[in-house]
Amino acid sequence: MPIPILKNKYIPLVGIYPLFLLSIFTKPVLAHHPFGMGDSDGLSTLQGFASGIGHPLLGPDHLLFMLAIAFVGLRRPEKWAIPLLAIGLIGSAFVQLQPLPELLAPWAESLVSLSLAIEGLIVLDLLSSKWLLPMFALHGYLLGSTIVGAEPTPLIGYFLGLIFAQGSLLLLVTSVSKRIINWLGVNGRILTAGIWIGIGVAFSWVAIVN
Repeated sequence: MPIPILKNKYIPLVGIYPLFLLSIFTKPVLAHHPFGMGDSDGLSTLQGFASGIGHPLLGPDHLLFMLAIAFVGLRRPEKWAIPLLAIGLIGSAFVQLQPLPELLAPWAESLVSLSLAIEGLIVLDLLSSKWLLPMFALHGYLLGSTIVGAEPTPLIGYFLGLIFAQGSLLLLVTSVSKRIINWLGVNGRILTAGIWIGIGVAFSWVAIVN
């Protein structure tokens, strides 16, 4: 459901600036593990599973990215759940073979935060919804980057936790997508897109300056 935003003379982004000011005091963190997966000695499969569930849900950037799929405006949102989950898991698996380069590491949080702004641009019909695929791969890659070097037992549990948490959330947001879009209306989606862009830019800025 594209929004004919280019026909509008301006985009009402009321509410972005207060959120921006609030957001600069909140630093998005990529490592939201209930247990330290990097040092996995003695961790069980269950503890790895708990970390896999907790990581995407405790990180505000990851969680907001997932929730925004509900109002992006995908034509058949249910059809996107499995491809998005699969490409996210591929990203998490790939980083085990190709760890995050040291040159990119300082910018990782900024990049994942900017994906929120990209979602806002998709809502405004300024970018194609296909951008969700590389963005989800990026989220998966960065989620997996925090467990590079973990032992096989907790690592398997972690991936099972990721599948459960992200799969459940994707099924939820895609199933209610049409109702959310109808409830927001065109103006509501424009406003929400602006808020997401503001949050994404704010989180990205905080990640850079810190």
